[in-house]
Amino acid sequence: MDDRPRVFVTRVIPDEGLAPIRASCVVDVWMEDWPPPREILLERVAGRAGILTLLTDRVDDELLDAAGPGLRVVANFAVGFDNIDLAACARRGIAVGNTPGVLTESTADLAWALILAVTRRVAEGDRYVRSGSWRTWGPMLLLGTDVHGSTLGIVGFGRIGQAVARRAAGFGMTVLYHQRHRASESIEADLGARFVTLEELFELSDIVSIHVPLTADTHHLIDAAALARMRPAAVLINTSRGPIVDGAALAAALGEGSIGGAGLDVTDPEPIDPDDPLLRLPNCLIVPHIASATRATRGRMAAMAAANLLAGVRGEPLPTPVELPTIDG
Repeated sequence: MDDRPRVFVTRVIPDEGLAPIRASCVVDVWMEDWPPPREILLERVAGRAGILTLLTDRVDDELLDAAGPGLRVVANFAVGFDNIDLAACARRGIAVGNTPGVLTESTADLAWALILAVTRRVAEGDRYVRSGSWRTWGPMLLLGTDVHGSTLGIVGFGRIGQAVARRAAGFGMTVLYHQRHRASESIEADLGARFVTLEELFELSDIVSIHVPLTADTHHLIDAAALARMRPAAVLINTSRGPIVDGAALAAALGEGSIGGAGLDVTDPEPIDPDDPLLRLPNCLIVPHIASATRATRGRMAAMAAANLLAGVRGEPLPTPVELPTIDG
């Protein structure tokens, strides 16, 4: 009888993670491209010592009850962990891990890809050519906005926000930022960034890039009032979490021309509803949550998630744990 720990992996991940898990555990992997349906997820976690989850997998009391008392660890294949009820895990003594830091540079790259694509109307230009509409060069054809010399406003100045700011130096941009706690003077000096209020950031920026976690305070942080403060040609970029932006308010602002454009790597919900009005707007570019989608980054994420999973089932400290709330009593 194989007495290795039994674990469930909710999606196929790169071999940098799957290989060590298979070597040390009896592993059940959900092999489809889409997330396991809820009823299947509840069935497959039963009796497992560990679960490797994605953001699409809701980990709550129901799932933890279905897993049973032998569950020791939930290893999230993501930096974020808003899919996990941390208090429910804490009550049961279940460790939770994530993959921090690993996707900082890749996410900053994707934010910049969206900035350039939206300001210079790259996707619109591609559609224009493919439709057969391109007949000649024209002085008024697909006019965009300059990135060089413009003002970049960064909401959330952690690792990813700072990586975005570093890239702005090559474009000679003015960099503004806002977050709950001001960064150190040395960080501000190194990145040439200036702390402003959130209202000032919206009013002064040509490009606003969002890099905050999803919390009760940041849900719909970018609402109709925030969008109304932005400049008419300004561009909004979101590579953090979809619910941080009020999608209906954004669609209205884009449709009315009160802001110039938007580039979204994340939506609410995900995947976005095919009938969502954002999809009918030419000045809104949406990609399917691919900020970390490079071979190297996803491989490192897989290795980190696997290391958390294996440490957890062995009863060892997780290499990259999520801090759990203190449960009284």
